[in-house]
Amino acid sequence: MAQYPHNFSTLPRGDLIALDWPYAPETNPGRSHHGKNRVEATDVEAVLREDDFIVSKTDLKGRITYCNRIFVEYSGYSEEELLGSPHNIIRHPDMPKAVFKLMWEQIAAGNEFLGYVKNMAKNGSFYWTFANVTPSLDKDKNPLGYFSVRRKPDRQKIALVEPIYRRMLAEEAGGNGRAALAKSAGILTEAQGGLDYREFILSL
Repeated sequence: MAQYPHNFSTLPRGDLIALDWPYAPETNPGRSHHGKNRVEATDVEAVLREDDFIVSKTDLKGRITYCNRIFVEYSGYSEEELLGSPHNIIRHPDMPKAVFKLMWEQIAAGNEFLGYVKNMAKNGSFYWTFANVTPSLDKDKNPLGYFSVRRKPDRQKIALVEPIYRRMLAEEAGGNGRAALAKSAGILTEAQGGLDYREFILSL
């Protein structure tokens, strides 16, 4: 089993604002901008194998600086296409914006982010992952970039989070700006049932 880091110093908020991971908002439901092409989401699913670990690293701007062969396989992009591209090349429009806002809050607080993330491949197919996102730090604990490890999720847990994500997306689609995002986040908070986010994810 891969070992993940757990202790991080607080990150400067300014560095996070500039980062463009797959966790940025999607303004065109059912579509994602992959490079210069519009990729249409399909209902075709790819399922990770039990021993698959998708690993990637980015710089502070969210540009991919490393991708392992498993990332290449499931994304459908070549290593050459991935390196230097923004990590949101695999963003899926079914992911609520509020989940990604929470991710930034977790990282800014110096914590790792754990979550169930739906990604989209170059051909429009999708694959679910259990994602771990952390900052990469220098010897003085300044952020150098970001590190993500994704593995096969428990299908029963996906079945639990999907209805929550659909409700969150409906709120985001029905309004504009911060108010809609706050309502979406409120649905997630309600689902947590008094637990903090990390406890909730681990309790599923």
